[in-house]
Amino acid sequence: MATQALILGIDIGTTAVKAVVYDMEGAERHRFARAYPTRRAGAFVEQDPADWMACLGDAFAGIAAEGLAPAIAAIGITSQVNTHVFADDSGRPMHPAITWADTRARAAAAALDATITQQERLAWFGAPMGVDASHMAARMAWMEEAKPEVWAATARVLLPKDWVIGQLTGAHVSDPVSQIGAVGQDGRFVADLFARIEGAAARLPELRDPASVAGTTTLPGADRPVPVATGLMDAWASMFGVGVKAEGDAMYLSGTSEIPGVISSKVHPAEGALVFPPHMGLTLHAAPTQSGGASLAWLCRLFDTDPDTLMAEVAALAPEGPGLLFLPHLSGERAPIWDASARGTFLGLDAGMGRAEMARAVLEGVAMSVRLAFAALDASSGTHARLLQCGGGGFASDTWNQIRSDVLGRGLQRLSARDPGALGAAALASVAAGLQPDLDTALAHAVSFDRTYEPDPRGAARAEALYALYRPAYEAARATNHALAAMG
Repeated sequence: MATQALILGIDIGTTAVKAVVYDMEGAERHRFARAYPTRRAGAFVEQDPADWMACLGDAFAGIAAEGLAPAIAAIGITSQVNTHVFADDSGRPMHPAITWADTRARAAAAALDATITQQERLAWFGAPMGVDASHMAARMAWMEEAKPEVWAATARVLLPKDWVIGQLTGAHVSDPVSQIGAVGQDGRFVADLFARIEGAAARLPELRDPASVAGTTTLPGADRPVPVATGLMDAWASMFGVGVKAEGDAMYLSGTSEIPGVISSKVHPAEGALVFPPHMGLTLHAAPTQSGGASLAWLCRLFDTDPDTLMAEVAALAPEGPGLLFLPHLSGERAPIWDASARGTFLGLDAGMGRAEMARAVLEGVAMSVRLAFAALDASSGTHARLLQCGGGGFASDTWNQIRSDVLGRGLQRLSARDPGALGAAALASVAAGLQPDLDTALAHAVSFDRTYEPDPRGAARAEALYALYRPAYEAARATNHALAAMG
């Protein structure tokens, strides 16, 4: 059975659902990917959880049509965070899912964060982490005040993967790793924090080990139940998917947002970085930004074009071209500045520039946001990784990858597989179901890299000159951008 078994990895991403079937060696046997809509209205950024399940229904039908369903022996699910579903006791959504990019709760977050002392932060998290607009507690406080009827009907507040697992198995559970900023160093929800919101503690899900079985489901075309793992958030699943699993390893994930991370048992409290409670012997320091691939997608919509066309135009520019600076804060910014009212900004535009120059500035600006994030991670972890293991759809372009390497001043090693999140989720599920003894074994043949990028001296010199202006430009524009954000 073990050699014939297949594992299904599912990633409920920010823009699409991916469902990939792997064999026990980690080779891809079937892949499904489908985008679904996101509704944006100012600070509001919402999704309909029913769209996730509709995509999965079609994915399951495709797996059944290929005759693979009977061989599926375990299912692993990962997802975007901090996106929250306010559900009733049966799991029915009482409100559209509030995505991680949504900043409606920024006032509630600021008010709640102001009640937390530095001593409490360090005692709870071991690092000076706070409550921002994407935090579960801030969303709860906002919902209680803004929509009391929804809050009254809510039995649980769930992450996308946890809600989907509930739909498949009937079990409404989560894991302590995915609840970053809500769970303390002891692996439990921070009782003192949620006690500050009436009724919040009663709406928290049960926490289980990520490598445990949450429940079972029966796929179309199969005649027996399949175990579904409790699983992990996208950053951790993708971390395993790109082979980061040891002290000193570093990752760079790119999709809608950019997620850099470092494994280090050393924790030096540093502003801006997130530090996860130790799990599986690993302490992850992470610094997710807000708009990575989202910035490029915005520019493509603006010029009614596609990424490949823009990349070709950027590649044709002379390396010594004019300086143009872009702050990629189109929906505020997360790490390391945690400013929900930050706004996207071009500085240095002149009449001789066109969309190619603007596109290069966007690519460089995203890379500079990651460099700023890595600076916080270096301080937090006491390390400086020279080589970054990279994965995600944002690494498809050689042009952008070279810009990233030039800006970061580090080597980038790109994963061969297309879907590190689904791969990591599947590997964890194989362990949870007892099909593999551990993650190292599950991923031994699955993780490989197809290209390494190193800084180019000419590009690196340009990057240094621009990066020296990046943080000062944000500080100089901050008051104006905050005033403009307040008008929306």
